[in-house]
Amino acid sequence: MTEFFPIDHVRSRFPALNRQDQDKQIIYFDGPGGTQMADYAIESMNRYIRNGMANLHGTFNTSIHTDDMLEQARIAVADLLGCSEKEVAFGANMTTLAFSISRSLTSFINEGDEIIVTELDHRANVDPWIALARDRGATIKFIKLNTDTLTLNIDNLAEVITARTKLVAVGLSSNVTGTVTDVLPIIKRAKEVNALSVIDAVHGVPHIPIDVNAFGCDILLCSAYKFFGPHVGIAVIREHLFTKLSVYKLQPAPTDIPYKLETGTQNHEGIAGVIGAIRFIEELGEGVTRRERLISGVEAIDKYESSLSADLENFLGSLVGVHLYRPSYGKKTPTFAFTINGHHSREVTAWLANQHNMCVADGDFYASTMAEKLGVNPQGGWIRIGLAPYNTIEEVQLFKKAIESFIKHHRKSTVLKD
Repeated sequence: MTEFFPIDHVRSRFPALNRQDQDKQIIYFDGPGGTQMADYAIESMNRYIRNGMANLHGTFNTSIHTDDMLEQARIAVADLLGCSEKEVAFGANMTTLAFSISRSLTSFINEGDEIIVTELDHRANVDPWIALARDRGATIKFIKLNTDTLTLNIDNLAEVITARTKLVAVGLSSNVTGTVTDVLPIIKRAKEVNALSVIDAVHGVPHIPIDVNAFGCDILLCSAYKFFGPHVGIAVIREHLFTKLSVYKLQPAPTDIPYKLETGTQNHEGIAGVIGAIRFIEELGEGVTRRERLISGVEAIDKYESSLSADLENFLGSLVGVHLYRPSYGKKTPTFAFTINGHHSREVTAWLANQHNMCVADGDFYASTMAEKLGVNPQGGWIRIGLAPYNTIEEVQLFKKAIESFIKHHRKSTVLKD
């Protein structure tokens, strides 16, 4: 049930929901590719721009204000993710930050070392580490995907993560199947062999309370545009590692943390928007501290989204000729990937867009290793629908009717069960 969640208030916070195309309401089911922006984030960006933008470390008020805003943004992110503000660095996006960090880790990796990635992950948490291994003569090994359960096989971690392993990169949640991976035993095993651990939390942050301290990972990466904010990448690098990183820098740019990773002038207005996005999540929670309210807010979002997901999962699983790619057990985010027999995925999403104003994505979503293993590329990859806290049960019902209509009017090998 969804009565506990203030859906009308939540929807009022997203101006994009007012958009209509050809006099029809647009329905956003593309949250895994980027959520709509909360008005708090828009207002924070607009306020920073209107009040006068400036570069850093000046004696004049707009520069002083910019310095202060950036520090407030780090503190807000630290409260959201459970880390210290001095461990928070901003960048263009998660991918750019991952490549920058991988270059900075060259002195940690030597020929013959091992770097571990997974078959489930987005390539942004794979290719930067493959590039690092290639540059340093290290070996890449994969934690395998169980194609039946759509979860990672972590039963043999001691065989995969060995004394030669120097870095382990794993995603918290799949942006395709919604699989939530239990990263704790993976991080624990990495620590046992003194390897660094990297967590891609881009898809996890909007749905799962994050606690970097509890995870014990060395690096965590995410992006604000996935949690109701602007296009800003965020890296959390633990202080014990961050201080040792040797990054490519201009002279005489700062070399202390967290500024050492932030090359050039940052997207100040975007970072201002991050503060507003976090305020939206905080507003949904309860507690004495902002950290408590943020955890509670994410939990409220997760509870609401889960109530919508159960019905949608049952529906997609009930259609003959529709293959739903969903983990068979464990925690899941409200992200559903499926294919329809006899139909290219883009054909389906274009029809949903043109006939029903629904934003539903298609493709491999950069989870290309999994797409190849599951054999979905000939059909154009997956059709993906993702839920966000501004989606409603009515929108889910409209989606169900739309899929039924597509199957009925494009009947090939796909039919509904009686």
